[in-house]
Amino acid sequence: MLSGPIASLVSRVPPWRSAMTRARSFFLAVRGRILVAFTIMSVITASLGGYAAYGIRDAGVLVDKTFDESLMSINYARAAATDFAQMRAAFARQWIATDEPMREKLGKNIDQLNKTLTDDLNIASQRSQSPRAALAAAKVQEAVDAWMRIRGRLIDGTKLDVNWETLDQYSAKVDEQIDLLVNYTAGDGFIYRQLARASVSRDIKFNIAGTALAILLSALVAWALSRRIVGPLASASTIAERIAAGKLDVVVPSGGTDELGALLCSMGVMRNNIKAMMDREVAQRRSAQARLADALQSSQEGVIVVDANDWIVLANAKAADYLALPAELLKPGVMVEQIEPVLRNCPDVREMLTRSDDALHATSEMKLPDGRWLRISRSPTRDGGYIVFCSDISAPKGQEAKVRETNVLLDAALENMSQGLCLYDSEDRLQVVNSRFFEIFGLPRHRIRNGMTYREVLEVSASINHSGKTGEQLLNDQREKGHEKGSGAYMFELDNGRVISCFQSSTVDGRWVATYEDVTERRQAEAQIMHMARHDALTNLPNRVLFRDRMQQALDQGEHLAVLFLDLDRFKSVNDSLGHSVGDALLCAVTERLQRVVRGVDTVARLGGDEFAIVQMGARPTDATELAGKIIEALSETFDVHSHQVNIGTSVGIALAPADGHEPDQLLRNADMALYRAKAEGRSTYCFFQPEMDAQMQERRRLELDLRKALVADQFELYYQPLISLATGQVAGFEALLRWNHPERGVVAPDKFIPVAEDIGLIGPLGDWVLKQACHDATRWPVKLSVAVNLSAAQFRNPMLALSVVSALAHSGLPATRLELEITETVLLQDDQSVLNALHDIRQLGVRICMDDFGTGYSSLSYLRSFPFDKIKIDRSFINELGKEESDCVAIIRAVTRLGASLGMTTTAEGVETQEQLDILKAEGCTQAQGYLFSEPRPVSEVPALLRDLKPRVRAA
Repeated sequence: MLSGPIASLVSRVPPWRSAMTRARSFFLAVRGRILVAFTIMSVITASLGGYAAYGIRDAGVLVDKTFDESLMSINYARAAATDFAQMRAAFARQWIATDEPMREKLGKNIDQLNKTLTDDLNIASQRSQSPRAALAAAKVQEAVDAWMRIRGRLIDGTKLDVNWETLDQYSAKVDEQIDLLVNYTAGDGFIYRQLARASVSRDIKFNIAGTALAILLSALVAWALSRRIVGPLASASTIAERIAAGKLDVVVPSGGTDELGALLCSMGVMRNNIKAMMDREVAQRRSAQARLADALQSSQEGVIVVDANDWIVLANAKAADYLALPAELLKPGVMVEQIEPVLRNCPDVREMLTRSDDALHATSEMKLPDGRWLRISRSPTRDGGYIVFCSDISAPKGQEAKVRETNVLLDAALENMSQGLCLYDSEDRLQVVNSRFFEIFGLPRHRIRNGMTYREVLEVSASINHSGKTGEQLLNDQREKGHEKGSGAYMFELDNGRVISCFQSSTVDGRWVATYEDVTERRQAEAQIMHMARHDALTNLPNRVLFRDRMQQALDQGEHLAVLFLDLDRFKSVNDSLGHSVGDALLCAVTERLQRVVRGVDTVARLGGDEFAIVQMGARPTDATELAGKIIEALSETFDVHSHQVNIGTSVGIALAPADGHEPDQLLRNADMALYRAKAEGRSTYCFFQPEMDAQMQERRRLELDLRKALVADQFELYYQPLISLATGQVAGFEALLRWNHPERGVVAPDKFIPVAEDIGLIGPLGDWVLKQACHDATRWPVKLSVAVNLSAAQFRNPMLALSVVSALAHSGLPATRLELEITETVLLQDDQSVLNALHDIRQLGVRICMDDFGTGYSSLSYLRSFPFDKIKIDRSFINELGKEESDCVAIIRAVTRLGASLGMTTTAEGVETQEQLDILKAEGCTQAQGYLFSEPRPVSEVPALLRDLKPRVRAA
């Protein structure tokens, strides 16, 4: 205890300065220096190990990039190449297809493949390892987009500056860019592999250098430690030996501030005070007692010493802290009885502190009111007293509770696993098994016990799940298949058809775990997915992929076969009028009838929509004829679908192998051409493929190509035929008639190329050119003359038709009242409100609308009610019959002219060739006439001369 001025001075020292002083003393001490030395060596070792681990991880990342990302990028780049090849094949079929729905379907297929190709390129770019690979992927997408634009221009037919050669150049560009992408990606993989090797080599060299440096630094630390500790310690040891030998003349060097310095100082004190032996002995005894007290106070155990009279002799602060007792009650000289009232709430502690029986040996664990756990032990002393030790075991108790909780959780996890689990020891004896294992194998729980060997477990399972086999046989089967215990995964099937997946793995202590999973549903789902990928979802028939595979297999085996291509007549009207549900049911009913008429070796497939195909194995032409007749007969019978009586039919195209082709696609294409010939011949019939069909198709294709070039090459020309007013005999206007001046074919009539232009979508730009050119030519005629232009029904599919008329009038400056547009009733057959709206919009401009070929349709009169035409043209078929005996055409013309007069419409007669016809038309009140009697169609350059020539002729007439 310090008192007086010294205690006052000590109390004024700040706590932080005292802490720094104690820290400085610790690090200057021997134990502090040893701690610092070993800390430095640990840091060196940890740094070296950390760098090695970082280098290994970095090399692993490079390897992962090489194999995972580079290979993934290559695979998706190749997938993009496959998508593009399919796009080109689909476009080739779209190009040769003449059926518009088929062309639209193929167009959608190309768009879907383009989307898939874009997704593949995106993944390839994401997995790429360099900017050049990502740029190459972008170049591929740009090339594909360019190809798509050229394809659109080529198939649309409106841009005649492209052809198949141009498309092939763009296709080659796409293939070139894909090859670059694959090469760049593969090169990146090689670069990263080289980087990985360089990284490993660099890390090896650095680790060797680091190890050498670590050894050197450790040696330096050891040398410094030896210099600061070993030398002074040896000197102190020599001095101690000499003092023990009685040589008190030894010179004691002055020491430092560490323990060795204190030891040398103590030796000096011992040397100086050896003569005062008794005093030194007393000092040593007192020092020992102080050290004992210090040891007790610094101990982590609570200690209470009680003498034979139950007086407390000694107690440290930890005992008061553990027992939550005031320090005054544990001072030496206090009776144990004085503590008992304070420990009423802790009877276990009170019992351990009091002399309750003759057996003083006792140990107990108890939980205090504050939640802590104590272990209290009591032991007797030689003088009849006893010592009580107190230890805080709260931490071990908490760990024990956590272990119990973890075990409960593990048990719950095992019992709720979706897989069965068995744990075997190193001697193949069962240690752990969960409930799912019994459920999967259907085993009684009492048959499987811990301690059973693996073979005994197999014996029990074999008796229930593997009839006719023993456990030894099952074990041998596993060995033959290379499935040793504790290694790998495999599958097997039980007697009830369930498929079980087993995975076995070993532990580091020699045990091994087997997990079992019931994968029956997964295997069934995979089989279903494979089936769906090769079969039609609605009819469950093979789809185009499976159908083509079977054709290829038959062709590879040299089979003679017939390919029958058919689609349903009037199916679209059924689908539109009765709904898609009835249409789907009808397709299923058709499937059933087709399967009834074919043999088991033949294949029926649905290729899409209402298209079906059949491969007839080993077929001769007579066999194919017989089957086609059965199909037509079967499908011509009435179908009862959802309480609806449905009548459809079918047409069949037949191609024979090997006569008509050696490839599946070629046979299907030829059968398709035969199908179109069958439809053209009246439907509900069949037709064999003939080589001239392909020739006709090629001829039409050449005509299409020439037609696409013609507009750009300025090969079209307008001829004009005059319209004569019968009242005045003067020219009232001209009808513009299109001619094609082909460089090889000569002049091509409109009825030869107009239908082709409508089919390929070229009628839009061609019609716009005719409209603009006719308006431009009419501006050079007298202002009283009009110009009539024919509009195709296909032009009304363009919602911008009215704007095209406005544009032609605006560019030419022709007044709208001088323009007449002639349409046929096929335009109004579309029964579309948009058509009528377009006609009204054009008529509001001041343009006159004329119905051409009036009287030839079945509902011409009804069209006069739906739209107020300005003019009707009487078809030339009625004019040709004028003047012939027993002809009722005069009455028809009389009715038409009177109808026109009553409705305020001009009536024009087409095809007037004789004076007699002209006289009858005048007598019946016809307004205008046109025909070879006046003039055949002439080029625009001859119009002025034609106007001069017609004046006297008309007057004479």
